[in-house]
Amino acid sequence: MKKLVHALILTSLVGMPTFAMAAEESPHSLSANVGMFSDYVFRGISQTGGDPAVQGGLDYSHSSGFYLGTWGSNVGWIEDFQGYDSGNVEIDVYGGFRGDIGQTGLTFDVGAIQYMYPGKKAGAVDADTTEIYAALGWKWFTAKYSYAVSDEVFGFANADGSDYLDISASVPIGETGLTAGAHWGTFSFENNSAQDYDDWKVSLAYDVGALSKVMDGVTVGVAYTDTDADRAVWTDANNEFLGKDTTTVWISKAF
Repeated sequence: MKKLVHALILTSLVGMPTFAMAAEESPHSLSANVGMFSDYVFRGISQTGGDPAVQGGLDYSHSSGFYLGTWGSNVGWIEDFQGYDSGNVEIDVYGGFRGDIGQTGLTFDVGAIQYMYPGKKAGAVDADTTEIYAALGWKWFTAKYSYAVSDEVFGFANADGSDYLDISASVPIGETGLTAGAHWGTFSFENNSAQDYDDWKVSLAYDVGALSKVMDGVTVGVAYTDTDADRAVWTDANNEFLGKDTTTVWISKAF
């Protein structure tokens, strides 16, 4: 039976003091997030083999639209699927530009991301992956295209040129504090077509901060994901099919 996360203890943070300087707001901002998930599912594929994950990130943004960030999580597939002797962490570093497109109501986001999986490869194909991406948003809808520029793509060799298309929606439900989400994606692996698959997700998240200011930034949620991935290709050494339908619960905190 899949392990479920039942609680997350969030400690209070002491914020850095701010000083008024000519009543002008700083163009720089920092934000952070931390969360616990019953399963880490990325593009429809479980990264932890159905086990829980602890995740967190730190982001810098400038009023010009420039941003930089880093994010991390525990993973299981590096050893159980990829064949590394050791390695159970994912660290991402990303940056780009985002903003509005005139008065159209459209937004854009362009950038690059490096997925890193430290560990002892023991002859296995390198799992580290570099992608560039571009996204277009309108109200609650977003379309994002990611293109791999590294030779290896999540452990598959000679796969530069692989791409992933993500179409998603995130719709607030009135003043309830609930947000409904839906997603469809398709992953195409260059020179590794047996790995190609589509994935989809529906989710519901609740802003706990709507109940109390003490819980400001806390979100709980549930998501159901599924794929049409080939079981023979996406099963790990523990006989766990990483692309199977999965229900995930989580709790997170944004600072």
